[in-house]
Amino acid sequence: MKLSIVIRSYNEQAHIGKLMTGISQQTLQPFEVILVDSGSTDKTVEIALKMGARVVHIEKSEFTFGRALNVGCAAAQGDILVFASAHVYPEGRRWLENLIVPFADPRIALSYGKQRGGITNKYSEHRLFCKWFPRVSASPQTFYFCNNANCAIRRELWIENPYDETLTGLEDLAWAKRVMTLGWQIAYRADAGIVHIHDETWTNVRSRYRREAIAMKRIDPGQRLGLLEFARLLPEHIARDSYAAARDSVLHRKFFEIVLFRFNQLFGTWQGFRDRSDLSSELANRFYYPPRKNDPKAVDPINDEPIDYKLLTGDLTR
Repeated sequence: MKLSIVIRSYNEQAHIGKLMTGISQQTLQPFEVILVDSGSTDKTVEIALKMGARVVHIEKSEFTFGRALNVGCAAAQGDILVFASAHVYPEGRRWLENLIVPFADPRIALSYGKQRGGITNKYSEHRLFCKWFPRVSASPQTFYFCNNANCAIRRELWIENPYDETLTGLEDLAWAKRVMTLGWQIAYRADAGIVHIHDETWTNVRSRYRREAIAMKRIDPGQRLGLLEFARLLPEHIARDSYAAARDSVLHRKFFEIVLFRFNQLFGTWQGFRDRSDLSSELANRFYYPPRKNDPKAVDPINDEPIDYKLLTGDLTR
């Protein structure tokens, strides 16, 4: 089974070297690494080339998430296409090995892995990652949630089902939904973990969730977040995050950050939907609702060999 890794990038010089280092430390080495760059003006391309990536370019004005993926997939030669954001890095040496395990089942079209945040991620986003990417693997998974920051698909399926280039986001969910309607299955691997770095302004947080809600309306017209639901969910999220922060002894430092993140997340989502309907599906529950309980004893599964990035790169950040 030949693997191609496709990375989308724009001005990621602060992160691309760490991702490439993590790839070089994998127990299973890819056939190729392809960087799809949409007009970086920093040293992203230079670093990637120096570390062995093949670079293809698209114009910044032509960028969409789906188009960048399609360009990378078209350039790839692997049987399995692995997608990674340029601002992620693997937690351990068996990331790739664990991520592709589900493809031993010929019914699996897509496999995606766990994500956790770094030190610059907002406290509430750490909570989101734990909810979106739980500690227990699922193969097959019963609904079409996935994420292309840490994902793999069969190239043969992409050839017949390219990514939607017109969506403002969530092209991964649209693709997963489509192949599931064709009878394929998707899998989640909790032991294929990456660290996903975000350091966004509040405007960027709000814009990201607005963009994704606009896309969700097209992917699943039944999904909505109305004003009353916004008003109900906001204090519930803040209360649950605050409880967790108090348990972690950081509430005094994180409370206003929690309030601002949850407001911008839900306000952006409301802006994207702009009307109201019931949120009852398992997918909507994964996206919008807080977890039912906090488990301070829960830990992520360990089935990997950690990569010591400090030793390899001198990088003291996470």
